[in-house]
Amino acid sequence: MAADGFQFAFTPAVEAQTAPAWEKVKRHVTPMEWRLQAPLIAEINRLKREKDAVILAHNYMTPEIFHGVGDYVGDSLGLAKEAARCDAKIIVQAGVHFMAETSKILSPEKRVLIPDLRAGCSLASSITGADVRLIKQRYPGLPVVTYVNTTADVKAETDICCTSANAVQVVEEAARQWGVDRVILIPDEFLARNVARQTDIGIIAWRGRCEVHERFTAADILELKAAYPDAEVLAHPECPAEVLEVSDFAGSTAAMNDYVIQRKPKRVVLITECSMADNVAADAHDTEFVRPCNLCPHMKMITLENIYESLVRERFEVTVDPAIAERARLAVQRMVDLPPPARPARYDLVKARHHVDVELI
Repeated sequence: MAADGFQFAFTPAVEAQTAPAWEKVKRHVTPMEWRLQAPLIAEINRLKREKDAVILAHNYMTPEIFHGVGDYVGDSLGLAKEAARCDAKIIVQAGVHFMAETSKILSPEKRVLIPDLRAGCSLASSITGADVRLIKQRYPGLPVVTYVNTTADVKAETDICCTSANAVQVVEEAARQWGVDRVILIPDEFLARNVARQTDIGIIAWRGRCEVHERFTAADILELKAAYPDAEVLAHPECPAEVLEVSDFAGSTAAMNDYVIQRKPKRVVLITECSMADNVAADAHDTEFVRPCNLCPHMKMITLENIYESLVRERFEVTVDPAIAERARLAVQRMVDLPPPARPARYDLVKARHHVDVELI
């Protein structure tokens, strides 16, 4: 049933239109579910053409969204770049609110919609612009590097943004440009600790955490390794350091995806949000995925039904105060303009440097 109460039919035309997406998701979606989802996918794709809209779908979206209606898919850095590049009139953010704000910051002339205003982020809500102003008073002259998983008012107080894919590169570049040996890296405590193990730059960190990644423990990983000794364990750097220490690889969601596609491990465990494994598995048929499942309740607020509603009613529009957006744009654009990291987005040195402290604010 569509969100407006109209039942779209699973016709032969719909089946043909959605066949490529079905090939991607059929290992994770039942045929019965697909008969309900496919007509809505076809209608959403029709509305995109009619309204000159694109959907930016984060790696944590469910497979029917990621493969069925996503025009651009990937991690937060990739989606930020696509928001700036695309020429559509409307952007629908299949992700969380800070991502929609980032799209609006980079594309102020476009309408940016988010299907559900409740799609927030525990990490983004852990810090405010006022907090950053106080931090800058306490540490005058030090550059502020802010994870892109933050609100626009936080970005406005920031010198340069980063993602998990380029955090080490951004920290070192900020230290070089400002001529300092310490950098403020906020708000994710675990990302900051894991970056500190890869650089000689001193790190000042905030006590923010992602509610999905902080739940993983080293004991969880060791249990998985005992149960699946041939599995390669890939962890996100928002996890606690002790999780990375017992994992085989750590990196951003984009780095995890590349690792699986390029190396083709026989069996793999992705220590991150649940849907990531489903979406990578669609293109990695020879790899078996073990799924320790931590769901992000905010990402799961986005559904096919409310994406459809968002396009039909052109709601909910995300706006950013122009004065805040102008300041935030500089920090985001500095990140976007950086060349690709000279070294892969992986955290190999974590295992070699166990005792690197950060200063917690």
